[in-house]
Amino acid sequence: MKWSPQDAMQAYLHTLQLCKTHSNDEDCPLGTRTIIQPQCMEFISALAAGNQAKLMVQVTSHQGINPSTIALAVAAKQTKARFICILHQLQDLENCRAQLSCYDLEDAVELVQGNPCEVIMEFKNIDFAAIDCKFEDFLRLFEIIDVNLRGSIVVVSNILEWRASFGEVIKGRTGVECVTRSIGEGIELTRIGLMSCCRPQKKTFKRFHVITFED
Repeated sequence: MKWSPQDAMQAYLHTLQLCKTHSNDEDCPLGTRTIIQPQCMEFISALAAGNQAKLMVQVTSHQGINPSTIALAVAAKQTKARFICILHQLQDLENCRAQLSCYDLEDAVELVQGNPCEVIMEFKNIDFAAIDCKFEDFLRLFEIIDVNLRGSIVVVSNILEWRASFGEVIKGRTGVECVTRSIGEGIELTRIGLMSCCRPQKKTFKRFHVITFED
């Protein structure tokens, strides 16, 4: 994935603007301070948009769509990416769509109901994934998710309670880097493959031959 600072900045600012616009809007319960601190969803939005992820997938818990959904929808709208949000079978689709419409993001998200471990098998070479560890079968999800080995990012939230780590599951693969942060209930960021913005630049040397002529 090629890094785009412009897309990253636009997604970051759009997420912050949504928070400010809906800070006191009771009809948009996912807005307000929930998007900003302590989750820092504007960072997640910028990360997805900046890396120009073409296929993004989010696995939610029984709580349904959350601030991460809004952040990734903003990124998808910015880069015209495909964003699939996998919902628990008991979630009300119409209610979820209504929440997204508050932010004018209903067209940026494909809502899919079903068992995430089954639904996610339909998608290959995922560029950006967000997984909530409050989903009870997240460990199996870690093993079967098909990410883009040439460059992808997996964000795992709510890891503190379950001591979960996607990075540990795939640590044997080459080009894997993982970092955890104490944001919310714990978040883990795993990068697979080398992003174009992170590849070391090869140094090139030119050899010159100087020829002199004497009378």
